[in-house]
Amino acid sequence: MHAPLLNPSLLAGDHANLAASARLVEELQLPWLHCDIMDGHFVPNLSFGPETLAALRRAGIKLYFDTHLMLDEPHRYIEPFARAGANLISVHIEPAYDHRGTLARIRALGCQTGIVLNPDTPAIAVEPFLAEVDLVLAMTVQPGFGGQSFRRDIVSKITQLERWRRDRSLNFRLEVDGGIDIATARECRAGGADTFVAGTSFFKASDKPAFAAAFAAM
Repeated sequence: MHAPLLNPSLLAGDHANLAASARLVEELQLPWLHCDIMDGHFVPNLSFGPETLAALRRAGIKLYFDTHLMLDEPHRYIEPFARAGANLISVHIEPAYDHRGTLARIRALGCQTGIVLNPDTPAIAVEPFLAEVDLVLAMTVQPGFGGQSFRRDIVSKITQLERWRRDRSLNFRLEVDGGIDIATARECRAGGADTFVAGTSFFKASDKPAFAAAFAAM
């Protein structure tokens, strides 16, 4: 299991000044920033495009961009996000497209790869790809909007993914996203998760250094 990693979600930052939100993450010496990309089709919301990532890079943001594509046709947008400065690009298993070919294209463009499954998608759906990815993201809410309640029934799925990782000596990070705060992160950590996307809970925390320290101690 990897060391615990708090991964703040840009979606919950200040949309009038996203660079300032990203700099806050840097100031806390947190290395990752989660970038939620939504198309209004695969999920009922719109968020950012590749130009947002490119603008953050031009503003001097050097964080590791964990880029989560919630798109009907993610394979069409790999190159723009790679060019914009994504470090890792995650794609969902649910839409019908060439998953294996898309993961290979992400890697060919110099990015790390991730595969994502929605709360109601069984773990077995991503099992064939576990040896090909750097990260598996188990959504702990239905994606689309921040501030939803954590689904505890997903912990058993996390445990299954961790079991496969351990039994096959794989090294992917096991990420959770949705309703993550200190308490729910501890539940996920007990199940095997090591990477925690926190949006609302992070940006609304009154003491962000203490919040970050709590995750580091898990």
